[in-house]
Order: sequence, then structure tokens, then C-alpha cells
Amino acid sequence: MSADGRTEGAIDDVSSAVAARRRHWVQAVGTMGGVGVLVAAYPFVTSLSPSEKAKAQGGPVIADIATLLPGTLMTVAWRGKPVWLMRRTPGMVSALLKPDAALVDPMSKRSEQPAACSNATRSLRADVFVAVAVCTHLGCTPILQLNNATLNAELDAPGGFLCPCHGSRFDLAGRVVKNVPAPINLEIPVHGFLSPTSVQIG
Repeated sequence: MSADGRTEGAIDDVSSAVAARRRHWVQAVGTMGGVGVLVAAYPFVTSLSPSEKAKAQGGPVIADIATLLPGTLMTVAWRGKPVWLMRRTPGMVSALLKPDAALVDPMSKRSEQPAACSNATRSLRADVFVAVAVCTHLGCTPILQLNNATLNAELDAPGGFLCPCHGSRFDLAGRVVKNVPAPINLEIPVHGFLSPTSVQIG
């Protein structure tokens, strides 16, 4: 028996009850803290996911080329970048098939394009050219030049693309001309034909 008249067994029972109560409170506070961390972290984790707008911009784009006349091009937006779709004439296609010493990479060995577009026309169909309309130098948008006598003579072709920012020049397959700032050919995006007049980009 202890000095205050309690037995040692009673003290042990009280100590066990206090310890059990402490364990209960520690578990409850730990659980509430964990829930609080999860609730606080949820907005940060969800902000890392792309928005619906971003998902839509990254998805494929379908372009109707039914009204695209030979020798003209149209521009569509894909992943925030302009993409050209050009209907080439038979004369344009035949000019692309000739060897051209004026080009840096005529066989497009250092360029970005789908494997099926690793050919002289850099396209799935010779008459339809699809390219990202961003100069590979500093990102300006080149301009289609069909009546530029200097460019036509340089390429021995009926036209090409001229970058207005620093003068880079490309043929009608987006292949870069030698001695200009652009280091590589224009990018050809992944694309395919859903029908003879419908192109899916991406």
C-alpha cells in the first residue's frame, strides 16, 4: 500500500487509462492533421493537371481542304502554332523532285517530320503540303512568295517561302536554302488524311 492509502495496482490502472487516453488523442490529432494536409494539397495537385482549354489546344485539328485551290495555302492553329496546308500544282511538285544544290538538307535527314514524309516533297501526298509555319531560326512566320523572281531563280522553282524577319528562304517543301540564318527545314507535323479533302493534324 502507498502512503496515500492507494494500492499500487490502482495506480497502475490509472496510469494505463491515462496512457490509453493519450494514445487516442494522438491518433485523433494525427488523423485530423493528415486530413488537413490532404485538403490543403488538393488545389495544388489539381493545378498541375492541364485545363480543358489546354487539352483542346493539344488535341488533333481537322482541316477541310475541299476548296483549297492549286497554288494557294490556308492556315490553321494547332497547339498554339500556325500550320499551313498548301495545294501544290503539278509544276511545283516536279520542281521539288529535281536535285537542288541550293538546299542545306535536300533529303531532310536533319529535319523533324513523320517517317512517311521523308521524301522529296516532304508530304504524304505530293499535291498537299502540311507544315508548321514557324521559321526554324527565331520563330517568325515565313510568307509564301510565288512571284519573287530572285527566289524563283535561286530555287529553280515556281515559288517558295521567305521569312520577313531575317531573310531565311525555304522551297515549297519547307527545305531551307543555304547561307541563311535558319539552320534546318521547317517542321512537318504528324498528320493524316481522313478523306481526300479532310486532313487531321496531330
